[in-house]
Amino acid sequence: MPPLRYARHQFPPAIIRHAIWLYLRFTLSYRDVEELLAERGVEVSYETVRRWVLKFGPAIAGNLRRLRPEPSPR
Repeated sequence: MPPLRYARHQFPPAIIRHAIWLYLRFTLSYRDVEELLAERGVEVSYETVRRWVLKFGPAIAGNLRRLRPEPSPR
């Protein structure tokens, strides 16, 4: 799988990854993620978070699944 490309995005990759992680890990709404980022001083709309999740979410999930250890036979 090719590495994720964050070119032409206004925000740094760390903020994009954090927003996606918040949304997927804690099953928050897009507006909840928007509020949490606003508390940390990052002004981003919920629509932007939605686009990030749709664009980068499947690739991040695939990378995590690939790195997950194999189940034990016991």
